Amino acid sequence: MLHSAPMPQDQIKPVQEWHREALRLISRGRHAQAYQSCLSILNVDPVHADAHFLIGIIAAERNEIIKAVEWIRKAIALDGEQTEYHAHLGRCLVMLKRDREAVAAAAEAARLGPADALTLDTIGCVYSYTGHHETAVGLFRRAVGLKSNDPTFQFNLGASLRFLGHFDAAATAYENAIGASPRFYRAHWALSTLRKQAPDKNHIKRLEQLLPSCAGDADAQLYLHHALAKEFDDLEKYDQAFAHLAAGNHAKSQQLRYSIDDDARIFGALRKLFDAQACAAANRADSGGDPTDEPIFIVGMPRTGTTLAERILSSHSEVYSAGELQNFGLALKQAARTSSRLILDPKTIRRAMRMDFAAQGTNYLKSTRPATGHTRHFIDKMPTNFFYIGFIHQCLPNAKIICLRRNPMDTCLSNFRQLFALNFGPYYDYAYDIMDTGRYYVLFHRLMEHWRRVLPGKVLEFQYEKIVADQEAESRRLIEFCGLEWEDACLDFERNPAAVATASAAQVREPIYKTAVGRWKRYEQQLLPLRELFEAEDIPIH
Repeated sequence: MLHSAPMPQDQIKPVQEWHREALRLISRGRHAQAYQSCLSILNVDPVHADAHFLIGIIAAERNEIIKAVEWIRKAIALDGEQTEYHAHLGRCLVMLKRDREAVAAAAEAARLGPADALTLDTIGCVYSYTGHHETAVGLFRRAVGLKSNDPTFQFNLGASLRFLGHFDAAATAYENAIGASPRFYRAHWALSTLRKQAPDKNHIKRLEQLLPSCAGDADAQLYLHHALAKEFDDLEKYDQAFAHLAAGNHAKSQQLRYSIDDDARIFGALRKLFDAQACAAANRADSGGDPTDEPIFIVGMPRTGTTLAERILSSHSEVYSAGELQNFGLALKQAARTSSRLILDPKTIRRAMRMDFAAQGTNYLKSTRPATGHTRHFIDKMPTNFFYIGFIHQCLPNAKIICLRRNPMDTCLSNFRQLFALNFGPYYDYAYDIMDTGRYYVLFHRLMEHWRRVLPGKVLEFQYEKIVADQEAESRRLIEFCGLEWEDACLDFERNPAAVATASAAQVREPIYKTAVGRWKRYEQQLLPLRELFEAEDIPIH
């Protein structure tokens, strides 16, 4: 720790006591009092590195991430040899989607030789969130080696092993997490989704015994009911499966204030602003935009085959998958300079129409470096980029856009069955109610009709069921649309060794299978109101 001058002896003890008090208060979640203790330290010792660091931690706990980064950087400037400072800087930078800086911070933390399990796990999480799962696994293993009874460390190890396709090892890590903490509900859910369950080998009894313990905890109910729904579905007990889905989702929906009207306003604003006249103007040769053809955007409703299309394309030698990037939406939000907490809202859409589209395209491309740039093309597989198709066309006119489509009944059921990340904000809140999911699909369907009308030929709409029925023909059509020469490796996508950090991590390690087509018919009675909605909206159920 650095000091501008020796501290008087009578001040050393109070500083030490304030420091211990701050640590104790943070551990108890009493952040306001901890902040005051840190200020007391800095009033006496302005270059106390750990006081700056702890204020950064407090800011992060309050979700004031930009302030957290500023305070932690001050701590590093005062004492750059503290591994945990760099580790937590990386964690905060990940939350800001500044992945390049986050990886640099994690690398510096690793270089300094972390010796405690928590710091190793924190560094591992930075590498995991930025897609470097091989590196993350090594760090998680070291954390588990030091503290094997920590369920979070075991769970994080299991998650990265799963992304890499090491399912047996992932199952062991998840079981270790449960052994360390039987009420670590997220591990139960992850374990149930790892492989298909069998009548003589499943976790139903254990899960049912746990249900009473999660009364009043919506997230715990969500994890356990989804785990039970998955296992009953595997055992073809569909009435029980749907009952658990409905119970878990209802418990969570009661916590939320979701209204389909909020989403409808966003869809409506896009259709209004990107009318035929505006899109025709964007097609002029002098309309601007970065001329690169590097990006390939794969978009669509979640659970419609976006990962499958990604794996087919990324099996090509000239294509790299950068994963589900939020970069385009975040860059657009920054350019619009709106103050709302949402990345996309009607005001952001209106203001973004005035931005410099060429600069925006260039900034987006730069934001994907250094992960991209080493192949002719890279894939950005953020499904919700379907909102931004008009902006992508203006900012990156030569980018390829592929939209996955799937039977609307299967799409909605699959969204209703999917347990989306609970910390991802409101973007998938529609999925906790099957009819809201249907109404959201109607909005999506109408928006895609709009893009087709005002941007003819810009988007390749790729039908999931057709890939399943004729893999080679549809794969060739996909490769041709992207302007690539055919490579046979695109037919063997299940051999693609790249990590898969999505809900499809297990499925895409196998050849294409047909069992997901028409899955909704297993729940035909429960989904009758959904079918009637689509019939009323004249949306075909093919």
